[in-house]
Amino acid sequence: MSHIAIIVGSLRKESYNRRLANAMIRLPAAQGHRFSFAEIGALPLYNQDSDKNPPEAAQEFKQAILAADGLLFVTPEYNRSIPGVLKNAIDHCSRPYGESGWTGKPAGIVGVSPGATGTAMAQQHLRNVLASLDVLTMALPEIFLKWSDDLLTADGEVGERSHAFLDRWMVRFLHHVERHSG
Repeated sequence: MSHIAIIVGSLRKESYNRRLANAMIRLPAAQGHRFSFAEIGALPLYNQDSDKNPPEAAQEFKQAILAADGLLFVTPEYNRSIPGVLKNAIDHCSRPYGESGWTGKPAGIVGVSPGATGTAMAQQHLRNVLASLDVLTMALPEIFLKWSDDLLTADGEVGERSHAFLDRWMVRFLHHVERHSG
């Protein structure tokens, strides 16, 4: 059983990506694993002057990342890139230099957006950032979801049309985590 920290790149309470994350952890493939949200909303803007005495919210976030076997990034795309709040969280956890909480962690990236290309550009930018931090990001399969009202059911489950696809992705992701964690 793996422990997965979920990092949602949106602060909006009912964001499509938070809803997707909640639905994905209820997929059959996810059963038997533990998922927890590593929240980023309370993090102040990163300031290198705080490296010797990080804010409490940053310490808590970093501990959540360190305690996890793997990471699931679920992010929207803002202006063809990752949201600033997500980059801020990544910066906090990578510091101080030489003490990154990201090093060697296996990760997967998904996201949903109303745009035709889903979150393709944001995911590519996030992959570049994570590669520089030695995060072992699963390469394939990639998921670029376009939001539609039938993506999730009224009960918050993955809809019939996407269920098998997302469940297969979750199987691959959890196998990636098991292969590379510890």
